[in-house]
Amino acid sequence: MPKFVTIGYGDQEGYDRTPAAIRDAAHVHDTKLRTARAVMGIAGAPVQVRNPDAGQVETTDGPFMASPLPVAGFAIIEAASLAEAIDMVSRTPCAVAHGVVEVWPLEQAS
Repeated sequence: MPKFVTIGYGDQEGYDRTPAAIRDAAHVHDTKLRTARAVMGIAGAPVQVRNPDAGQVETTDGPFMASPLPVAGFAIIEAASLAEAIDMVSRTPCAVAHGVVEVWPLEQAS
């Protein structure tokens, strides 16, 4: 089955202004995704890694990407199609709490 990487973006302000019943339903939905073997996690502090010409590893604390909302979490999900993957993430906390979720198809998943 095809795999998809999802990146959820959201902040506390958007979460707090979402009605509690909608947030609660989104967390129940996340639990169902985990039960269906989705690998999910909250984003920690990123580190950029470079190794120019395989000569010396360089690291820089912080994200490479810039976004108006912080990265909240990641998941790897399985779905029959992109449309199904979109449907699956459309009910997650970031999607319903005034954030956004990106869905990236894994072209060569192992």
